[in-house]
Amino acid sequence: MSTAVIIGILLLISYFSLIYFAAKGGNLMIGFLVMAIIWVALGIAGGKITWEVAQTQIFQGGPESWGPTAVVVIFGSWFGRVLVDTGIAATIIRKTVELGGDKPLVTTVLLSIVTGIIFTSTFGAGAVVAIGVIVLPILLSLGVPKPLAVSSYLMSVGSGMYVNIVLFKQMQGIFKDFPYDNNYLKFGFAAMGVQLLVIIVMLAVKLRKSAVNHAWAAQTSTVTSVQHVPAIALITPIVPVLLAIAFKWQPIPAFIVAVFYALFVCGKFKSFKEIEKIVTKTFYDGVVDVASLLGFLFILPMFNKVSGMDAPFFQAILGGVMPRSTLFLSVLFAIIAPLGLFRGPMTVFGAGSATLGILNAIGGFTPTLLFPLIYIPTITMNISACPTQSWNLWALNYSKVSVKEFLSSGFLWAWAICIINTAIAFIMFGA
Repeated sequence: MSTAVIIGILLLISYFSLIYFAAKGGNLMIGFLVMAIIWVALGIAGGKITWEVAQTQIFQGGPESWGPTAVVVIFGSWFGRVLVDTGIAATIIRKTVELGGDKPLVTTVLLSIVTGIIFTSTFGAGAVVAIGVIVLPILLSLGVPKPLAVSSYLMSVGSGMYVNIVLFKQMQGIFKDFPYDNNYLKFGFAAMGVQLLVIIVMLAVKLRKSAVNHAWAAQTSTVTSVQHVPAIALITPIVPVLLAIAFKWQPIPAFIVAVFYALFVCGKFKSFKEIEKIVTKTFYDGVVDVASLLGFLFILPMFNKVSGMDAPFFQAILGGVMPRSTLFLSVLFAIIAPLGLFRGPMTVFGAGSATLGILNAIGGFTPTLLFPLIYIPTITMNISACPTQSWNLWALNYSKVSVKEFLSSGFLWAWAICIINTAIAFIMFGA
């Protein structure tokens, strides 16, 4: 047995160990740091990496290369905090409830659509929690069962992530120079639409099966005590996306304009002191909201760098058995999409980065196809339906819903979304 094959086997063993570690709820920042060290050591032993290269390109160059992505994440989280603190998000939700009137199903559907639109640009656990403490009590007061309320809200948040430029930028750290352009956005908006449509069907089916009684007094008290916000402020959540799509703006200037637009129309420009206070507070809170994510983002590129350098070892052991058909790969991804749960090998925020490392090392598939294939279970399974996602775990604790109830409520619907969106991805990018 050749040295390359032996090292390839050791790399695969460490890969499956990472999957097990992630599924058990292990700290992924630590997990990927350990993996990077192990894969560097194996690369050095196999003669494909030198210590000088490991220092400059992996451990130093990796985190440095993610700097631009981290900055976008911070500004996106800041924008989310501004939407919450100015009362814009709460006002949008209140107007939606008023529009739904005395029809619980209509109101829940409208809330899902509006939540998805808000999160096309808003990012951060703080924003998800702040909006969730408004939306979830409304859903419960409408008579929506707790597990269904939690699933519909979190899946609605996830739907907007298909076109959310902050999350997209994180993926660009893995898929270098993959453009946020009209070609991708056709898929992104289609995938978002599919997820929202499935949520609507899920609500219609499950609410028909349950007796829907609503207590409007509880619902009204949840949303009336909000700041006065003028109607012109309600377009704020879509301002960054519109600037990016229509005028090709970069995300940071788009977020800055949207933030100051929100502050201006909400009457926060009364004095320099007030502007200074709210900008400082919201920016600080935004950074805190994504602090743990930033740690993960700075470690992950170390692993991404070394996985490419260890490519010859994967080629030696898997090159002859891995599928080359884009159709086969797409069908496989659709079938095993549930492995995006519990930080498994089908989510980038789990062992999926290692999966991509192996696929890229073997070659044969273009980033144009791999990007949406891994993005779908990352968003729909991990972000929208996995109890290990930070804000999902908050929602379960807040609503006192068990993991079993949560999964039984949304899992099959999330899988259906993955299958449909994978088919769309194949038609658009793989056929």
